[in-house]
Formats: sequence, C-alpha cells, structure tokens
Amino acid sequence: MLQQIALPALRVTAVTLFLTGLVYPLACVPIAQLLFPQRASGSLIFDDRGEVIGSALIGQRFASPHYFQGRPSAAGTDGYDASASSGSNFGPTSQRLQRRVQSDLTRLQADNPDQHQAIPVELLTASASGLDPHLSPHATLWQVPRVAKARGLSEDRVAALIAELQEGRDLGIFGEPRVNVLLLNVALDRRFGRLVAVGP
Repeated sequence: MLQQIALPALRVTAVTLFLTGLVYPLACVPIAQLLFPQRASGSLIFDDRGEVIGSALIGQRFASPHYFQGRPSAAGTDGYDASASSGSNFGPTSQRLQRRVQSDLTRLQADNPDQHQAIPVELLTASASGLDPHLSPHATLWQVPRVAKARGLSEDRVAALIAELQEGRDLGIFGEPRVNVLLLNVALDRRFGRLVAVGP
C-alpha cells in the first residue's frame, strides 16, 4: 500500500522538480535575454569607461556632498549589501533604531546647512529590503542646495535634471513618482562633469 502511494508521489515530485527547476528556467533565460536584455542582465549601469558602477535595481551608499544620497540601509553589516537584503526589523521603541535615526538626523542637518525645511522621513528610514534605489521627488529636491553648492551650479539647473529623470507611476496608476538615485548621480557627472568617483 505504501509503495502504491509513495512511488507515484516520488515520480510526480521528480518530474515537477525537473520541469520547474531546470527546463522552465533554461527556457525563460534566453527569452528574457532576447526581449529584455538590459533587465535580464541585472539592469547594470556602466560609466564612460565601460566599467560597472552598480545596478539600477540596487541602492548604494553615496557620502560625497557632490552626490544625492539614498535611503539608509540595514542590509548586511555595513548596509547596502545585495547578498543580505533585509530591514532591521527594529520596532519604534527600539533604542538601537532611535540612536541610528538620531545619528542620521544629525548628519543630514550638518551636511545640509542651507536646507531649513523638515528632513523627509524616507531619508531617515530604511526600506524593507534595505536596497531601495529610489527616492521620492521631494526627498531628492530637499538635497538640491547641498549638491548645487558643492558643484558650483545653480539650484535650478540641478532641479531641472531631477525633473528630467523623474519616473512616473507604473502603467500610470501603480506606485508613486520616483527618482533613481544612481541614475541621477551618473547623469550629474555626465551633464556637469565628473568631480569625484561615483560610489562611497
């Protein structure tokens, strides 16, 4: 009786694993490479020398005042670790979370002395993945005085670049307008000159 149940179940399991674990991925990869080559390859971003500087899908740290900074990250030990995507899972009463937010608040205030508006909350809070590559237009525009001053540009020119790169809602209804921080920083260098290396 056990053989009559177990053997068919094992055969079905083996066939299912073969089809969904091997045949299906091997069939999908070339189709994706053909239809969506950029996305299927990881949405990699290259600099003018052809070197990979990141992915449009993964946030990274930018510390220089010449660049826009993304959301904080709790992914990995030092943040922005694509192999350890996660949030901190700290609750609002967590002392560690409060210390981290206070530290970021102090840093943002010190780094943006010409900005007197309230700091957008997304510049203080990590996303669930810790790797969100986007900011809202508001959080990006909040950083314009610092970036414009560091680069010797007018705020209007920097804000105009943000407007050019702003992404709308998916299919016109899903999500919110957003700006990809890495693409914005790359565009800054290409439009106004490379001042320092893109990255940390």
